[in-house]
Amino acid sequence: MNHKDLVKQARDAKVRLVRFLYCDFSGVTRGKAIHVAHLAAKIREGVGLTRAQMAINLLEDMVEIEGMEPVGEIRLVPDPDTFTLLPWTPSSAGMLCDQLNHHGANWGACPRSFLKEIIGRADRLGFSIQASFENEFYLAREQDGAYVPFDHAPVYSAIGLDLSAVVMHEMLEALETQGLQVEQAINEYGAGQQEISIRHASALRAADNQIKLRDTVRGVALRHGLLASFAPKPFPDQIGSGCHLHISIWDREMTRNLLYAPSDPRGLSDLGRHFIGGILHHLPALLALTCPSYNSYRRLRPKAWSSAYTSWGLDNREAAMRVASPFWGREEQTYNMELKTVDGSANPYLALGALIACGLDGIENSLSPGEPCEVDPASLSDEERQVRGIRRLPTSMGEALDYLAANQLLREAMGELMGRAYLQVRRAEEASFAAQDVEFEIRNHFYKF
Repeated sequence: MNHKDLVKQARDAKVRLVRFLYCDFSGVTRGKAIHVAHLAAKIREGVGLTRAQMAINLLEDMVEIEGMEPVGEIRLVPDPDTFTLLPWTPSSAGMLCDQLNHHGANWGACPRSFLKEIIGRADRLGFSIQASFENEFYLAREQDGAYVPFDHAPVYSAIGLDLSAVVMHEMLEALETQGLQVEQAINEYGAGQQEISIRHASALRAADNQIKLRDTVRGVALRHGLLASFAPKPFPDQIGSGCHLHISIWDREMTRNLLYAPSDPRGLSDLGRHFIGGILHHLPALLALTCPSYNSYRRLRPKAWSSAYTSWGLDNREAAMRVASPFWGREEQTYNMELKTVDGSANPYLALGALIACGLDGIENSLSPGEPCEVDPASLSDEERQVRGIRRLPTSMGEALDYLAANQLLREAMGELMGRAYLQVRRAEEASFAAQDVEFEIRNHFYKF
């Protein structure tokens, strides 16, 4: 959007505050709000942010990291194309930002710039990536210091749709006002659990849309006296919430879906198989970026519809990678794959960028995913899983971080500063949560995302 048009739109809408937003390593959306009178200048020059801000973890602890001391400053520089009015709050608008140094380049720890770099790598190989995050979340109230589910309706039930209709319809309206196309909204298995799916977009926009969706849902819920939690397991006795990541690979002109092969009995191309092979090969390390919080590992358990093994399959919802069956008459247009080991505590720029990097490695090195798993991998014996090359995923945050620390592909993709700082921030979180009880864990995850 032209800068002058953007400023005019903001003034015509009587906007007073514009939020310059970014997502940090802990998955929390943060930002600074400026008065609209300064918008024209700040679009060009950005807003100052201390380098130390990216060293804050989920518990608001400032982790001591070389290169992220409280000395030195970067700039939050907004992408004008992400400008949207915020329907749930008065006189406000928002934009997603890159974190740049004084020369206008990535300072080495900008998650959005990281995704851009990986997208550029895909483009050089002739690929255009389309993606979408499929969010599950809980609606709840806080009563006497405890979180209480919004309802106890049966899954996919008409009464469940009725109970949440008013708040959900307002959420959908707010999302559509911002240009996000909603495809599905349902009540899920857990008490008070909902799901919203939005239409796919180019990879960068998909990650931007994830930030917008999460903020919109939480903001609208507040207007109804509710809290919306995207935490992976906000209620230990309820089913977890995923944030399944759908992806497809197209040619540069967006004329051909490269995952789809009409001649294959299941429709999956060799390129698609190699992409899956790369993801499964790196998945134990990738998990530290897609399911990154301490709470994530309460969800990733066998027979929980979240996946616990490095397996893939055609419409297998217990597999980490699911190749989704396409719709009649639109086979090529709708052919996509879904990574189920993603949740709402992830920074979407890091999660999506790392996933693409792993998939590209699979393509470039012709990695095989093995044969598709046609059963729940948990139902196989240890010997059967070993023969099929199916491994158990990490069962703790610390274990996943160890895999990431040892993964050369992802560490090189993230760069020295980001890779080192991310591990330090997350390890500090892991140590703090490991020393506390479940109540502390839930309290400090429930409303951070």
